[in-house]
Amino acid sequence: MLLRAVRRHRVVFGVVVVLGVLAGVGFAVLRPPMLSSKVLVIVPASKEIQTQALIAASDQVLGPVSRSDPVMSYEQLTRQVKVEVSSSTSLTITVSAKTAAGAQSVAKAVARQYVALVRSPAGPGGVVLARTVGTATPATGTSRSAWVAELAGLGALAGVVLGVIVVVAIGQSERRLRERDEIAGAVGAPVLASLPVLHPSGAAGWVRLLESYEPGVVHAWSLLKALRHVGVRDSRRSGGAGVCVAVVSLSADRRALALGPQLAVYAASLGVPTRLVIGPQQDPDVTAALSAACTTVAARSRQPGLLQFAVGDYAEAGLSGGGLTVVVAVVDSRNPRPVAARLATATVLGVSAGAATAEQLARVALSSTHAGVDISGILVADPDPADRTTGRLLQLGQSAGPHPPAEHKRVSRLTGSTPENRP
Repeated sequence: MLLRAVRRHRVVFGVVVVLGVLAGVGFAVLRPPMLSSKVLVIVPASKEIQTQALIAASDQVLGPVSRSDPVMSYEQLTRQVKVEVSSSTSLTITVSAKTAAGAQSVAKAVARQYVALVRSPAGPGGVVLARTVGTATPATGTSRSAWVAELAGLGALAGVVLGVIVVVAIGQSERRLRERDEIAGAVGAPVLASLPVLHPSGAAGWVRLLESYEPGVVHAWSLLKALRHVGVRDSRRSGGAGVCVAVVSLSADRRALALGPQLAVYAASLGVPTRLVIGPQQDPDVTAALSAACTTVAARSRQPGLLQFAVGDYAEAGLSGGGLTVVVAVVDSRNPRPVAARLATATVLGVSAGAATAEQLARVALSSTHAGVDISGILVADPDPADRTTGRLLQLGQSAGPHPPAEHKRVSRLTGSTPENRP
């Protein structure tokens, strides 16, 4: 479940992890690693060593150091100077600073001030013949690069944990359908094909799709089965009654808009006389660039080919001459009305994985039913890579009509298509 949630929302997860890394790096830059330097001070054995440790860390020592050495303020000294009892006759003064030079200079200044104070007759507890051993040690600590790497790793770990929490929370609150079985169940129709779609950003992008779209072999087979399901049987036949397929999508689902054009372009590549019609729309703005591209491609063609285009009322385009007519229709996501279904011989719903809720899809199906049209299948755009369902479960219970011959049953098991969908 966690891996599925991460795969579904990998962009959100990645952003959270990157933010965690940046937060760690930023903290490392703003709070660089502290370097420490030490000074050893010898104190006569007759004196109380714990008292001397308190004196070395007192205001009488740190106050003068903060005024004479501007490397650290008094508040910083109280936090970054530590005095420890090394033995019954020695103290260790440790100073931490952002730079090695600063740590060494402050350590020497603190030791010098302590020795001067306790050797003075005015010092607390009388004269103490304390002395330093050598000078301050070279400052040691974590290097800046190692510090940045360490905090970046901690930030990444925190980002992973937080990212998992975020994507799981999104998955629990999200009602948009991603699996094919969920989509099929909401509409009450089987998924005929699921394939990646192109995402044109303008008229030029749609022109490239219409002129050069070519699916991979797996998705070509999926589209072929969808064409057979809606009644396109023989690519060599141009006479007789034609097939008109209305591909209906939601206005809020821009990716699904490419399903109809891709289906039409592929059908024409099989030798099927095909007409792509941009029919009446509830939201014309959604199909404006596609309509312009159809007009452009039609103007470029000097003679009619297997793929023709029409924009407007598809009833005027007609179905004479056989072949396939694909009508692209977009309905409002909140108040759908069947704008291109009455003359269609089949109506399919185009929807992207994760783009619509069960309520929105059921609303489209209900509006079509009220208009006397049933949705016969579904085309899924950009299926979720984590989805292992097929969307064909609804077909298992279909048993109407005579049983197919044994040979047809064998072919159906091999191809995954139902007997009634094969030519």
